[in-house]
Amino acid sequence: MVAAEPDSAPGITQNFVDALAERARAAEQLRRLPDRTLADAIASGFFGYLVPKRFGGREEKFPEILDPIRHMAHGCVSSAWTLGFYTLHNWLLALFPEQAQAEAYGGGPFLCPAPLAPTGRGLPAEGGGITLSGRWSWATGVMDANWIMVGALCGPDDGLYPALALLPATDITVDDVWHTEGMRATGSNDVVIRNAQVPGHRLVRSADINSGTAPGAALHDATTYRWPLVPALALAAAMPALGAAERATDLYADRLEGRILYEGGTRQQDKPMAQAHLGHAQVRLRALRGLRDDTVAEIEALLDAGIPVRIPVRAQARLAAAHIVRESRAIIADLLHASGASVHFTDHPLQRLKRDVDVLSGHVIFDYDTTRELAGATTIGLKPPRTALL
Repeated sequence: MVAAEPDSAPGITQNFVDALAERARAAEQLRRLPDRTLADAIASGFFGYLVPKRFGGREEKFPEILDPIRHMAHGCVSSAWTLGFYTLHNWLLALFPEQAQAEAYGGGPFLCPAPLAPTGRGLPAEGGGITLSGRWSWATGVMDANWIMVGALCGPDDGLYPALALLPATDITVDDVWHTEGMRATGSNDVVIRNAQVPGHRLVRSADINSGTAPGAALHDATTYRWPLVPALALAAAMPALGAAERATDLYADRLEGRILYEGGTRQQDKPMAQAHLGHAQVRLRALRGLRDDTVAEIEALLDAGIPVRIPVRAQARLAAAHIVRESRAIIADLLHASGASVHFTDHPLQRLKRDVDVLSGHVIFDYDTTRELAGATTIGLKPPRTALL
């Protein structure tokens, strides 16, 4: 079995994780986080882990959020994904100009989805800023949002640049489209914006965010705010899958002792192949945790030394995250196959783990063919496409 975890962060205790597990089925039915889960998460202080100290946060090193997200997935993958993204987006806000940070951090807990695909259009507005319109999908946590960040193509037609725009949630309309086989509690509905005015201080160019040179990188001293976006996003988003695979391994191990096989009337734990399935899952999990730790250590070492995180390193980090998700998904599928038909009842957590990770793995950041290609190409000095997520 996976070793018992210590508390991963103030408030992210085993009791917190157990409560997520108890609410997992209700969260699926609600298609959003239960009110109690959100209240408990706010009370835990986890959302402030990466918030700058000048705005009342803890200003921790970026990797400090990874294990809490992974641990929460032992209770509910959808909840871990949503709470993890709320925390990640509190970090993302710290990359904006200081005025935007003061506005958004100053109004209480910052609950902000961030569909990053530039599917909106920001036209230059009088006096600066943009007039923004568009439609965005995959807005995780939007049902409880008080702010939103969206990607858009901004500027005049002959000078377009992709940027991230920050708006109050009162400027959006939510379109309820989130009817899925997994990740249901994330409430990742579509949002529509029509002719919203976004001042210039609530815009950040995507190129600056991706490279770790956004305004907040200069405003705050901590290396936390010089992490490039894609490695940060990919590694944080991979943690619910890794946590799900760990939980599936625990469930399989617990199931072995009590399961009596119809053929022969023996306990499954006495079957050598059942033991082998468990051992195989355990060593695969150790390898994935090692890959994550090695990837994080490389980026942290560069940042501590004041060295920019170059594109090949970013590409390898994205590939590491995609591999973690791919392999976690395979571990869960293998254990489900080895567990017998009864785990497919809707009240069994193993089938929910599989459904959630199957849907999670479809995120564009985890496209395995693309990530392998980008990692290989940049290693040998080839220039990636301008639109590559690096």
